[in-house]
Amino acid sequence: MRVLVLGGTGLTGPYVVRRLCGLGHHVTVFHRGGHEADLPAGVTHIHGSLLDPPPELQRLAADVVVDMWAMNQAHAAAFLECFRRSAARAVVISSGDVYRAYGRLQRLESGPPDAVPLIEDSPLRESRYPYRPRPPAPLDDKDEYDKILVEETLRAQQDLPVTILRYPAVYGPHDMHRFGPWVRQMTSGAAEIRMQEGFAAWRWTHGFAPDGAEAVVLAVTNNRAAGRTYNVGEVAAPTWAERVESLGRVIGWRVRVVPLPAAELPEDQRMPYDFAHHLVVDSALIRSQLGYGEVVPYEDGLRRTVEWERS
Repeated sequence: MRVLVLGGTGLTGPYVVRRLCGLGHHVTVFHRGGHEADLPAGVTHIHGSLLDPPPELQRLAADVVVDMWAMNQAHAAAFLECFRRSAARAVVISSGDVYRAYGRLQRLESGPPDAVPLIEDSPLRESRYPYRPRPPAPLDDKDEYDKILVEETLRAQQDLPVTILRYPAVYGPHDMHRFGPWVRQMTSGAAEIRMQEGFAAWRWTHGFAPDGAEAVVLAVTNNRAAGRTYNVGEVAAPTWAERVESLGRVIGWRVRVVPLPAAELPEDQRMPYDFAHHLVVDSALIRSQLGYGEVVPYEDGLRRTVEWERS
C-alpha cells in the first residue's frame, strides 16, 4: 500500500511511519523540514507547505493519506483540494477538545456536566476557537485552531472517504512536558505535592504516543474505518492525583498529593477551569471494530516519559 503521511516527524508520527514500514507499506512523509525524525531509510521525504503544495506532492497518488496536523478550516480545505481526486482514503487526527465538556471546562460555555465517558455522538462544543482567549499556546495559528471546523469541512464532501481519530492528551518522549512540573518536584525531593483540589479530582483521558500511533495504523490498514469517527485513549482515566502518584511510583518516589483550595496556592499555580467537567472518553468503538489495544503497558509508558523528562 502507498501511504502518504502529512507531518510524521512530531510526537506520534514517527511511530506511525515506522510501524507502517515494518508492515511492508511504502511511506512518503510530507513536512515543512523544520526537523527530521529518525525514520526508516526507505521513507521518501517531501518538504513544503500544504497551502502551496510542491508539484511532486500534487502528482503523488496514495492509497491512503494521513494528516497528523490538521489544525484549522483552511488546512482542511487545502487538504481536500490537494487529495480529493488523487487519494483513495484519508485518516485525519482530531481531538477530544471538540466535545462540549471541553468548552464548559474552559468556561467558554455554561451548563451542567455531560455524562461521561464521552462517546463519539456526545454533544460537541458550541463555542469556536477555544485557544483565542488563552495565553500563548504551543500551537501554530492558535487563533484559527478549531478541530470542529476541520471535522465539519471533511464531512461536508463525498469525494474522499475520511476516518477521523479523536486523540486524547498524548504523552511520551518529546511531548509538551505534560508531566514536567510534577517530575521536577519529585526529583527535587518533595515528599508531598500540593495541588488545586478540583484539579486533583479531575479526570482526563490520556494516551502514550505509540498507542495513538497504533490507532492510526489500524485505520490506515482497515477499509472498514472509512467514513467513521473514533475516540482514542486509555480504557480508564485516573484522577490527576492518582496519575501523579503513579508517576512517583515508576521512579521510586513515594509522593503524596495534598489537595488544597485554590486560594491557598500561589497565584501562578491557580487554574481558572471548571473541573466539574471531566474529559473522559470512551474508546470502546475502535477497540471493537478495529481491534485497537495498547501496545505499551501503562507504567512502561510513564517510565519512558519520565526518563526523557529527567534527561
